[in-house]
Amino acid sequence: MNDALTWILELIESVNPILRTVLTGVAILLETSVLVGLIFPGDTVVLVSSTAVNSPVEYFSLVLAVIVGALCGESIGFALGRFFGPKIRASRLGARIGERNWVRAENYLDRRGGIAVFISRFLPVLHSLIPLTVGMSTMSYRKFMAWTAPACLIWAFAYVSVGSAAAGSYREMADRLHGAGYIFVAIITAFVLVVLLVKKLLQRSEERHMTALERSDSGNP
Repeated sequence: MNDALTWILELIESVNPILRTVLTGVAILLETSVLVGLIFPGDTVVLVSSTAVNSPVEYFSLVLAVIVGALCGESIGFALGRFFGPKIRASRLGARIGERNWVRAENYLDRRGGIAVFISRFLPVLHSLIPLTVGMSTMSYRKFMAWTAPACLIWAFAYVSVGSAAAGSYREMADRLHGAGYIFVAIITAFVLVVLLVKKLLQRSEERHMTALERSDSGNP
């Protein structure tokens, strides 16, 4: 286990730190700007890249790249929604996303406003659709950034911290503990499970909120 994990971590670490950091930022940018996140989640990219962090400079550089990439990607998504939103929605890509998901994102934004932008960063599907949806709405770019920036900040620090801490702990224990690899896998698995649980709870909470509002509206004359 240790030999295989060491080989994987050394392979990731062998990539030039600057190139690795830039590629991670670009991957996050593409996630929300052109809907890549619907196919390949940026969470995985950040976790993998963070396992190669070896110094405070690399740590903060990666965090900064992830935050900038996320904000730039969401800004591009906002602009695409503002200028081409209806065309994208009516396109083949929009059809593949599904009208149900478009309506869900619109209703979610209408009901929750800025808080929907913040929470969507931590929800599957919606975190890729919300920037486009906000662009098609009346919400200003300034308000959009005010809500999404802190969410991106929290998200970036959480993922980079866990990935780098897990890999760092493994490197310290690998030579003297035969089962160090299992500890690394356990840390990453536990974090992923917690993230999935939080996402599920948030998703259910928001769905219950939407259902309650819809019932309230249907009862009004």
